[in-house]
Amino acid sequence: MKMKVYFLCLLLSVALLAGCGGNTAKPVEVVFGESGWDSIKFHNAVAMFIAEAGYGLKTREMSGSTPIIYNTLMRGDVNVLMEVWVDNMPTYRADVAAGRVIELGLNYGDNAQGLYVPRFVIEGDSARNIAPLAPGLKTVDDLKKYSQVFRDPEDRNKGRIYGAISGWEADNILRKKFTHYELDKFYNYMDPGSDAALSAAIASACEQGRPIVAYYWEPTWLMSRYELVLLEDAPFDNDTFLEGKCEFPSVRVIVGANPAFVKTAPEFCEFLRRYQTSSDLTSQALLHIRTTGTSYREAAIWFLKNNDDLLKRWVPEQVAGRVRAKLAS
Repeated sequence: MKMKVYFLCLLLSVALLAGCGGNTAKPVEVVFGESGWDSIKFHNAVAMFIAEAGYGLKTREMSGSTPIIYNTLMRGDVNVLMEVWVDNMPTYRADVAAGRVIELGLNYGDNAQGLYVPRFVIEGDSARNIAPLAPGLKTVDDLKKYSQVFRDPEDRNKGRIYGAISGWEADNILRKKFTHYELDKFYNYMDPGSDAALSAAIASACEQGRPIVAYYWEPTWLMSRYELVLLEDAPFDNDTFLEGKCEFPSVRVIVGANPAFVKTAPEFCEFLRRYQTSSDLTSQALLHIRTTGTSYREAAIWFLKNNDDLLKRWVPEQVAGRVRAKLAS
């Protein structure tokens, strides 16, 4: 009798161990860092929808400034950052090398920034009866020949260049570029004061068919809404970049995660490793939000419905099926 009881207990123990053996612990909730700009909010919404519908995970966002959110990622209060702008984080490479941050994959790396003009300034716009005002404008240095095209309304003797916002590293670089190309002899450099004021100035000029030359960047809704041309500059050189003597480089925007989270959610992190979009796709999504007034979650649903090819690349078919079912409902 004792032997039977012994074998029965042994069988129950084996059964319990077998039942637990394939059950990898996974988090009840995934915390996404949100640093305040539109594109990270959009990519969070897409990843959060897939986490919930495809993997059965709860999600939430934690908001804060870029440095604070990045530090909370290393501490573990935030699990995932959908946009880490690598060149803007001075300690990033050291943190990855030390294992404090796991680089899962590249979200996009085809972004750009610099001085832009509306395409109609160079090529004209027959539909709006706009003649080309600066047909030979191609480079930053060429601006010297067209200061009267971009005339400063407060100083008729010079043109106006809208620069970056004060406090941004781009502002320091542009001011040096301004003097390096001797544009200060022909233009006034204007600090727009804020992102909103800068985008409003560009949008207003494009809508009214007025010439403007301004600093801007991708991806943004503005880039998808209007045809803007990035003026060429000297090829990027790391040794002269901060002196304003060459073009701005594209920045790798990666998906980063906390090391402990990667161990507890390997399947979900495999999706994040495959998550890759582009600057153009992101700009299109931000324009959709801007023109329709939808929420970021609604924009994520719209995006996933219209980009099933991406879903196929990102997740296994079984997970994709659950996401499609949720989208349909």
